[in-house]
Amino acid sequence: MYLYLLLSLTCLLFARSGLAAAAIPPLRPVDLKAALTHQSIKWSPQAILSFPDSPNFKNATERWTIFDPPTYSAAVTVGSETDVVNAIKVAKALKISFLATGGRHGYNTDLGRVDNGLSIDLGQLKSVSINKRAATMTVGGGVRFRDIVEPLYAAGFLIQTGTCSCPGMVGVSIGAGVGRLQGLYGLLSDALISATVVTASGKVLQVSETSNSDLFWGIRGAGANLVVITSATYKVQPISNAPIFTSVDMIFPADKNVSYYNTLASMANGQGTFPAKLAAISNVIWDTASNSPIIIANWAYAGPREEALRVMAPILSLQPVFTNITNPTWRNLNTDTSFGLDAVICEPGAIRSIYSANLRTLSAPTYISAFTKLANFYARYPEGRGSAISLESFPPQKVRDIPDSTTAYPWRETITYLLVELTWEKGSSVEVPSNALGRELRKDFAATSGYPSLSVYVNYSHGDETLEQVYSAGKLPRLARLKKAWDPDNLFAFNNALPMKYP
Repeated sequence: MYLYLLLSLTCLLFARSGLAAAAIPPLRPVDLKAALTHQSIKWSPQAILSFPDSPNFKNATERWTIFDPPTYSAAVTVGSETDVVNAIKVAKALKISFLATGGRHGYNTDLGRVDNGLSIDLGQLKSVSINKRAATMTVGGGVRFRDIVEPLYAAGFLIQTGTCSCPGMVGVSIGAGVGRLQGLYGLLSDALISATVVTASGKVLQVSETSNSDLFWGIRGAGANLVVITSATYKVQPISNAPIFTSVDMIFPADKNVSYYNTLASMANGQGTFPAKLAAISNVIWDTASNSPIIIANWAYAGPREEALRVMAPILSLQPVFTNITNPTWRNLNTDTSFGLDAVICEPGAIRSIYSANLRTLSAPTYISAFTKLANFYARYPEGRGSAISLESFPPQKVRDIPDSTTAYPWRETITYLLVELTWEKGSSVEVPSNALGRELRKDFAATSGYPSLSVYVNYSHGDETLEQVYSAGKLPRLARLKKAWDPDNLFAFNNALPMKYP
């Protein structure tokens, strides 16, 4: 069965690692290779220039999803902030679109408008530095979550991450960074203390609450439209204060979908959300063994087994056909949960088309209807049986404790994130009906979400949403002023591009 989809879907909470994109259509044909290799440009010794016919090019441009991807005619794998400055200046002078990336997990279809552009690959900026006394960690712009686990754990600390090890940490942070531990520690962007950024004008700046604070506000929710971040410093948590974790992997057959969704909704809606220590990821996938759709789920609790099983009793009483209970440490929380498929799902190069919606309340009838619609889709389109629906129910207590005005992220009331992941093989005829299903299900969930209309976490956006649906009408006026001040030429314009004026 398509067990690999479990982690594929849960990885999505950290799947948006595109840091910044620039959109300036060239006025005339240009020789980007000649420009980048010109002797007047002083690249660092670590910088790597690559082109489509060179072996390093794939390493600098390979993506998690190949659905509607950007294309490049050259790549700069930078070795320093000065290299980022040089790359931006070359692209700006030649009016070449560029995209700066860390983990290259971004899947917004806006990115596909980068045509024969310049890739600014931050992959070599992988430093991880921990200040034990200050309880902080500073990482380079190319660091992925898997890079921080061992050094941070060895130093006696942890930080809130998502459920997958391979997305870029900085790219996730500038969208917000939702995940299992947000009920205890807040969003990943809430842990961000400061950052070193390169602006559209080529300046290197420090941003924080006390330095360029307006820009610091903006990068926490809309950073891909404002700057390139080369390093970031975060507040980390002592492991000595952290609980033991309990993970429960479960499988439910199709005939239990009604009872499962009713129980899920009642547990979340009864007190307005899950307990702060509890997170649940519920996926509908196709099971080849039973030749039917099933629900495959991971419930994780930040506490010991006895306490966790007591909290999870309502869902466990439904008697899943498969149950696996483990007690991972924070160090293994990504790799030893969700059927242990993290490494498999982090493999790049698959077609993935994603539709999403934020949910402030849970509607069991909507979920039951969605299960039926996906089951019908599976029956009609066997080529689409790799597609799935995921509900990420992450507790928002600490997220809500932080005032909405603190950052540009607008959806702090969300308790569950819908993800419709559609996948097919190259050349398949199922692409059109797959995307039609994604839009239909997104509309269904938005109608019962508890929000007035569709709202979408920017890191999960498909690319066809309105600005208000991604950033909210309340945040857009300030974001527009920031855009005009820091990027007046609209260089960064390929990831839910911000306006210069709003309304």
